Amino acid sequence: MLKVLHLLKTAVGASWALRQTTELVKLGVEVHLALPDGPMVARYKAAGVVVHIFDPSIVLSQPWKNISKTKQLRRLVDEIKPDIIHSHFVATTLLMRLALRSHEIPRIFHVPGPLHLEHWGFRRAELASANRDDYWLASCLWTKNAYQTYGINAERVGLAYYGVNENDFSFKPANDENLRAQLDLPQDTFLIAMVAYFYAPKAYLGQKRGLKGHEDLIDAIAIVRQHHPNVKCVFVGGPWAGADNYFTQVQGYAQQHAPDSCVFLGLRNDVPTLYPQFDLAVHPSHSENVGGAVESMYAGVATLTSNVGGFPDLVEDGVTGYMAPAKAPELLAKKIIQAIEQPQQRKKLVASASIRVANIMNVQHNAKQITDFYQQVLSQRTKRTVSSQQRNRNA
Repeated sequence: MLKVLHLLKTAVGASWALRQTTELVKLGVEVHLALPDGPMVARYKAAGVVVHIFDPSIVLSQPWKNISKTKQLRRLVDEIKPDIIHSHFVATTLLMRLALRSHEIPRIFHVPGPLHLEHWGFRRAELASANRDDYWLASCLWTKNAYQTYGINAERVGLAYYGVNENDFSFKPANDENLRAQLDLPQDTFLIAMVAYFYAPKAYLGQKRGLKGHEDLIDAIAIVRQHHPNVKCVFVGGPWAGADNYFTQVQGYAQQHAPDSCVFLGLRNDVPTLYPQFDLAVHPSHSENVGGAVESMYAGVATLTSNVGGFPDLVEDGVTGYMAPAKAPELLAKKIIQAIEQPQQRKKLVASASIRVANIMNVQHNAKQITDFYQQVLSQRTKRTVSSQQRNRNA
């Protein structure tokens, strides 16, 4: 039985990791998981995952803490003796590489998104920390191509999406869950939605607006309302990691630039039943993997995204959805107006989108992509070992 140690930095949310490890267990992989304690731990255990409570992420703000962390990770690896180590975050990958440079165990960084690759310093630090025992699993085509562009051999870079279960987003709202009625809106209101956490801009990355593009959508709504005043935009989600001030700032920005056009619902636990009530879902991120486009496409909602990261893997403009350049509110507004004014096309795009997303984001298929890459990595290791032995004999 193949034994794999997964590294996660959180036990709150990250349901994609639960889906992935659950399917790997079903495929016969002995899955071990190191992560901090939290509400998801019980669910991993119920899925047959062997859980080890330990935060395997590097601490950049207090580097002295990494001494004990590296020792603890080495002890855990020596105890489990995994065939492969599978990390899911930059922070866990850096600690993994720091702790295990002397361990000849293949290590996979399953890249959750392209953000660190888009910034020279972070990209260089991540690539410089790797050695011949390191491999990469991209979760979108942009990321896979980027690593090859930056000099990583194609055989060391695979592709496996973080799959989503279709039935998680195929709910129909009950009669008493009518969002338009709750918001006191006419039933013919064209309802636009953005479902995303609010990430405050990071000055050290040169960001002036939030990563998810909330302000861009507000600017676009202000333009759209000049042509279609019966439009309303609903923002679902709350501040991430203490970004409360930013959350408040965005609400103020909306009232200033698109007055009475935006509604902020905050955090909700009924997103699957909200989605079918939207006429258009907009994902205007500045950097993204495949993001929330998966959810809106599964929910049967017309989807508009920016042209970044993994969005093009799912959204093909005019075929499976709408696409506009990132950080371009005027062009975003044009696509929203197109969706409003061409309802028949919107329906056709939804039908095509449901086929595309089901093919690409199938959880079982994604798990098979991962196990195939495991075997590819181990096969490369075997060939390398045989080649090394032959050279030694010939020496």
